[in-house]
Amino acid sequence: MPNEEHISGKPSRREEPDCFELISKEELDALSENRTHVSYLRGETLFKQGAFAPHVLFVQSGLVKVYLQFGPKKVQNLWIAKSGDFLAFSSMFGEKIYHYSAMALKDAEVLMIDKKSLRNLLKTNSEFGFRITSKNYRSENHLMEIVANLSYKQMRGKLASALIYLSSEAFKHENVFSYLSRQDVANFASISVESVIKFLKEFEKEGIIALENKQIKILDSGRLGMISNTG
Repeated sequence: MPNEEHISGKPSRREEPDCFELISKEELDALSENRTHVSYLRGETLFKQGAFAPHVLFVQSGLVKVYLQFGPKKVQNLWIAKSGDFLAFSSMFGEKIYHYSAMALKDAEVLMIDKKSLRNLLKTNSEFGFRITSKNYRSENHLMEIVANLSYKQMRGKLASALIYLSSEAFKHENVFSYLSRQDVANFASISVESVIKFLKEFEKEGIIALENKQIKILDSGRLGMISNTG
């Protein structure tokens, strides 16, 4: 079960995430009265699609898989949230429920922040608001790439795009593939797990990747990018 701890008292600046370095001591103290720290173990669910959304979540550490559920078997993985990322941000603007699900890929530390308190902070601190907006802009771009993959690309192109994302600079300090099954990779690419296994072997034979157990190492990012672009 998740371990919850309400944050009280005056937090140390050194303990605060980079995102909160832009707010004043007074703003930080006010926000601290309305947030709860929760620890999740690998595999635990942070929240479920369709459930009531009382908080905005901020990932302090760990990796969190964000996905859509279509019926009992169909899953579309959307992105992996890492340290410094917000989840359920749209709930601040009137959304009552979570529109996707989130699960810890590895042990994660998460802040659950009161929506009203965070909304007030965004109104009064423009620099903080700009940084948050830029984070959500990057997330929006990634979602547009997912739509393009689903709409226009063939299976090899879909898998190539998923591999590029999962091995991107954003995860350079994380061994992401060690936390993902082949089914997870398939759900990022929106193809069957059988197709993932087939095309991974093809990419390996072509010298584009190297496979070792669950690990996938990109050897030729240029050719992988060409496959992604041409679909």
